Amino acid sequence: MADHHDNSYKLLFSHPEMVRDLLTGFVREDWVRELDFSTLEKVNGSYVTDELRDREDDIVWRVRWGDGWLYVYLLLEFQSSVDRFMAVRMMTYLGLLYQDLIRQKALTPGGRLPPVLPVVLYNGETRWTAAQNVGELVERVPGGLERYRPDLSYLLLDEGAIVDAPDWSDETRNVAAALFRLEHNRNEQDLLEVLGRLVEWLRSPEQTGLRRSFVVWMRRVMLPHRAPGMELPPFNDLQDLHEVHDMLAERIKHWPDRWIEEGRQEGREEGRQEGRRETARNLIRSTEMDDRAIAEIVGLTIEEVTGLRENPPQ
Repeated sequence: MADHHDNSYKLLFSHPEMVRDLLTGFVREDWVRELDFSTLEKVNGSYVTDELRDREDDIVWRVRWGDGWLYVYLLLEFQSSVDRFMAVRMMTYLGLLYQDLIRQKALTPGGRLPPVLPVVLYNGETRWTAAQNVGELVERVPGGLERYRPDLSYLLLDEGAIVDAPDWSDETRNVAAALFRLEHNRNEQDLLEVLGRLVEWLRSPEQTGLRRSFVVWMRRVMLPHRAPGMELPPFNDLQDLHEVHDMLAERIKHWPDRWIEEGRQEGREEGRQEGRRETARNLIRSTEMDDRAIAEIVGLTIEEVTGLRENPPQ
């Protein structure tokens, strides 16, 4: 599943619309308005050090900013746990990028290295807690040695934290925001609402490639996660997203009943409570039932259901 998730996200962010909406929607800084998004261009993301070690997981774009280029280094992170030393990884990757730009003589008109925006896009269930500047990971020492401590920050986009924020809003047309909302939807109706927006936004023929990428992600990642074991019709590249929307609208009605029955079967067959707990987790994630109603359905105590709600799987 991790490979499917990684590859399908890379496919989505190989489209300039996704990168444009990511920057305009989630980088709240004035300079973003000065970018010429018509010049967005994906560049080679495989850098080889002098020791011949490959790095091929990057997504690197460049976009015109005034007379020069701004590079956007996008690192997709799908770990179930937070990488404490992400800032060191990012410092290494940016060093490889700059080495490659030097070899290509891709410097600014003034002979300097071009600016790079390092972005970590994280979609784990737990919130990100790692240092966002490499200097925070280096022991502080008194005296003159302090000035040699490295200073490099990256922009963190924690999808779950963004969607859960009190000021979160995705009312504007933004396909990156729609992806975040689909990943972290509150319930079935929420999922269908966002998918319905995508149907409208990506209807035009020039959006065919991005539509197909969304379908690949839905089939390989979202649907197996939301409804494991469910048989899916053989939709392929999707003539349009409407087909997927209609299929989900019909099948989604039966998901809670299916989970309840599977949980009961598992409890009878294996003689343990895990089936009931898994059923409760699915109902918590995908319905608006209160803890008492869920407890009555699955046969747990209200306290147990409340505990599952307050402590989701890591």
